[in-house]
Amino acid sequence: MKSGKNIIRNLSVSALAKKALENHEVIQSKTGALIVYTGKFTGRSPKDKYIVDTPKIHNKINWGPHNQPISEKSFELLYHKIINFLNTQKEVYVVDSIVSASEKYSLKLRGYFQYAHQALFASYMFRNLDKNQLKNFSPDLTLYAFPSVYADPSIEATKSEIFIILNLEKKIILIGGTKYLGEIKKSVFTFTNYYLPENGVFSMHCSANTDIYEKESALFFGLSGTGKTTLSADISRKLIGDDEHALSNEGIFNLEGGCYAKCIGLKKESEPQIWKAVNRKNALLENVVIDNQGNIDFEDSRHTENTRAAYPLSFIENSIASGIGPHPKYIIFLTADAQGVMPPIAKLNLNQACYHFLSGYTSKLAGTERGIKEPQPTFSAYFGAPFMPLKPMVYLNLLKKYLKKYEIKVFLINTGWIGGKYAVGKRISIEETRNIVSAILLGKLDNTPCQYNKIFNLYVPEFVPEINQNILDPSFSWTNKNQYQQEAKKLAFLFNENIKKYQGLVLDSIINSGPKP
Repeated sequence: MKSGKNIIRNLSVSALAKKALENHEVIQSKTGALIVYTGKFTGRSPKDKYIVDTPKIHNKINWGPHNQPISEKSFELLYHKIINFLNTQKEVYVVDSIVSASEKYSLKLRGYFQYAHQALFASYMFRNLDKNQLKNFSPDLTLYAFPSVYADPSIEATKSEIFIILNLEKKIILIGGTKYLGEIKKSVFTFTNYYLPENGVFSMHCSANTDIYEKESALFFGLSGTGKTTLSADISRKLIGDDEHALSNEGIFNLEGGCYAKCIGLKKESEPQIWKAVNRKNALLENVVIDNQGNIDFEDSRHTENTRAAYPLSFIENSIASGIGPHPKYIIFLTADAQGVMPPIAKLNLNQACYHFLSGYTSKLAGTERGIKEPQPTFSAYFGAPFMPLKPMVYLNLLKKYLKKYEIKVFLINTGWIGGKYAVGKRISIEETRNIVSAILLGKLDNTPCQYNKIFNLYVPEFVPEINQNILDPSFSWTNKNQYQQEAKKLAFLFNENIKKYQGLVLDSIINSGPKP
């Protein structure tokens, strides 16, 4: 690879924003936020993500639809294709940064980007370095993201022209054929989820915040659209981060330096902190609709339901700059049940926590992946299986270790629908979910009596302050109670079918902690 004048290194945020505007990569709104459109691909392409299969890593990887093998030969062909393309470009943008707020478990990342707005995104997503740290910078991990480089399936043995390839042994990530910015973020996260557990650190797909005194923290696990970002951005608490964290004996640490928030339907009244952040100058909005006068319309989903906003953590006023917090007192598993049958809250014991961690149930919402047009039930282990390359017991054993060691309490919260399934019922309001979360974090539900939900084998608090108590029994809001029973049993059956793949791997006490249709 050449190191000539085409390589532009470590520009400031303002310089990258200026470049992106000059190159007509983005347009600017009245608020100063930058809008980028990603064209054909407005979500992740999980079927186009691969891990290079080498003898050294082969037995460690949980091979399957989320972790597809690709040969070293295919990797080399695409690597050289990217390098050849890079060397022909007038400008290539390089960003050097740090992954992880923990100095002990940090990774030095160097990213090469075709577009200035990609470099801006990386400057937000990963932790920035000062001038002294940039001197003699030597990366642990190198990423190349060039949307104009396409794979040829007949030559490189990919499934399409898109490729996201992780070479865990060489510590190189290749991304081509797609402009969707989430591929940059999630491919790096996948690498950390390979690296950190080997050091006894629990890497997690979750958001995190603390009380105002930074004495107690809470973690929010959940797939896209379940509320991780929304619920962790709380004016009464301090934000550590919105999506990717790790837990060690020293405490929690953020793996990122910014947020990548879903913003479809964003409202100032219900999400004031996020609203303010995405409307700041140089916030980077992805596939959001803007009119000819520069006004943003967060309700318009003409390009995708998966509209996004990237911004640094500093845009959230009560964020913790260090990205570090104490061990959690509470863990909340979030699901967005579009079947409208699960209770809005349940208390989980250790076995139930393990069961629901392995299940990772939610409804996959429109737009987050190619081809998803309306919500559909999905099970994603650890609430993030597409990003977890190691075998299930690695992550499960780390969960059990930290739950026991720090006596962490676990709750399951449904942020989905009530009164019927998607398009029939309505979604539980953000206000009521926030009140449920608040009751948990204030300790008001630690010892409250519970009622037993027979179908889902869950213990639901009999009373939660500041909410409509009728929603605690999900069947109450259904007009046709028999139909509720049928739909609830259908979902319970799906839980049972999904957990079967872990029989023989985990204790029967965990397998038997799920729904009982």
